[in-house]
Amino acid sequence: MSSNRRSRNITEGVQRAPNRSMFYGLGYEAADFAKPMIGVANAHSTITPCNAGLQSLADAAVVALKESGANAQLFGTPTISDGMSMGTEGMKYSLVSREVIADCIETCVGGQWMDGVIVFGGCDKNMPGGMMGMLRANVPSIFVYGGTILPGRLDGRDLNIVSVFEAVGEHSAGRISDDNLLAIERNAIPGNGSCGGMYTANTMSSAFEALGLSLPYSSTMANVESEKARSTQESARVLVEAVKNDLKPRDIVTRQAIENAVTVVMATGGSTNAILHFLAIAHAAEVEWDIDDFERIRKKVPVICDLKPSGKYMAIDLHRAGGIPRVMKILLDAGLLHGDCMTITGQTIAESLASIEPGAPANQDVIRPIDAPIYAQGHLAILRGNLAEEGAVAKITGLKNPVITGPARVFDDEQSALDAILAGAIKAGDVVVMRYLGPKGGPGMPEMLAPTSALVGQGLGESVGLITDGRFSGGTWGMVVGHVAPEAYAGGLIGLVEEGDPVTIDAHQLLLQLDVSDDEIARRRANWQRPEPRYKRGVLAKFARNAASASKGAVLDLYSEEGW
Repeated sequence: MSSNRRSRNITEGVQRAPNRSMFYGLGYEAADFAKPMIGVANAHSTITPCNAGLQSLADAAVVALKESGANAQLFGTPTISDGMSMGTEGMKYSLVSREVIADCIETCVGGQWMDGVIVFGGCDKNMPGGMMGMLRANVPSIFVYGGTILPGRLDGRDLNIVSVFEAVGEHSAGRISDDNLLAIERNAIPGNGSCGGMYTANTMSSAFEALGLSLPYSSTMANVESEKARSTQESARVLVEAVKNDLKPRDIVTRQAIENAVTVVMATGGSTNAILHFLAIAHAAEVEWDIDDFERIRKKVPVICDLKPSGKYMAIDLHRAGGIPRVMKILLDAGLLHGDCMTITGQTIAESLASIEPGAPANQDVIRPIDAPIYAQGHLAILRGNLAEEGAVAKITGLKNPVITGPARVFDDEQSALDAILAGAIKAGDVVVMRYLGPKGGPGMPEMLAPTSALVGQGLGESVGLITDGRFSGGTWGMVVGHVAPEAYAGGLIGLVEEGDPVTIDAHQLLLQLDVSDDEIARRRANWQRPEPRYKRGVLAKFARNAASASKGAVLDLYSEEGW
């Protein structure tokens, strides 16, 4: 193991005796001080099924660390359940939790001079928060995903959390009964694990496997299946070897490694949130990466996995078809991955995939051949125009005609928009504008799964546009554009849109445009006043004050030289 950190941590001699004394109080023996101190950052929580199955995995890691000659130092990180907080004031804390998690890991690893850290996460923000903390601390690290949930079942069909949100829209439109809605609600979530489609949690876990900081196959395993515990123990053993070899996250997370991760996000049809989070991850790694890099990758990477929300299958189906290694092998053979990127195992990407069969597996259609993709180009597009001078993010696949020009239906909060949708006040051809929901204005850039699912449930997913400076759940699909920047609270043009204005969403031209004259826009801008902040104290106020634009990942530590 690398001795430089340990020599500064627990040195021999009287001057460090009080420090050793504290460890003796925890049951350490003299021989333990020669062993690496490994942090176990555990996001276990009974708040959400996503995290309720983490404790047994953390316990398995502790056993494996001790067997590998290391000391385990356990500490907790918080979580917010996106699925439970969706559509409520609590959703404003979701993105905030990403920063809190990163701060927890950086603080504990740095404060206790740990030699390495194994990070456990389940719900959406656990993944980017954990990765950002690992990169800031930059000691040998590995990420262990808690695992996906198995699908619920009802009347012969698979269910998941998005099924419930869409059922609410169907119910409001009179398309299903009260009993149908309750049955879906009661059967959608059968146990522990993260939301089962290629939503944000599974998107980020898959990307981390491609990034090289999680073990092969680990990102699509089900939480409740025994292979998850075995993979966790192997992760702990791999981490101890990485400590011995001083292999750190910033040795692994290079620009090329991020390209690999984003390539897998595109190929698997992953969440729009991956764009926000990889901007933040690149910032933590001090890697040059901007919003236009996603568009560069999108244009050359086909979508080869048929996964929900816009496709047919769940993450566990992808796992059974060969998982992320099979997808990566196809991409590598097509020249779309950097095979020389290092992974936490000490192998390169190419070496780790060497034993994988080439091509798409037979007798399945979850993973398509590279020459017969679902879509020839990636699905996460960066739109620009006068409404999004810094860019906006759209899922542009799965729609018959991703172009609409319609009258704006303007809402300054999520609830009033949802009420209008459920009341039948939004019609085909409308463009819903939801604003003051960005990083600063929300604050916290809440997700809009309730309104978008209500539109889908009412049969309006293809015929109504929706734009927002907030975010979308990984379960969202439809003619929707999020992350609009600059946001309304920062003076972005989205804050000047008026009811009935013609708004154009054109995925073919990558355009988001307010079709109003420059003179009229100038008149409105002269009269605009920034609203009072919704929170003036506490964590939401701190986030609102410090958050960067969504086009910069909404990070809290993007300081200029002048800012000091």
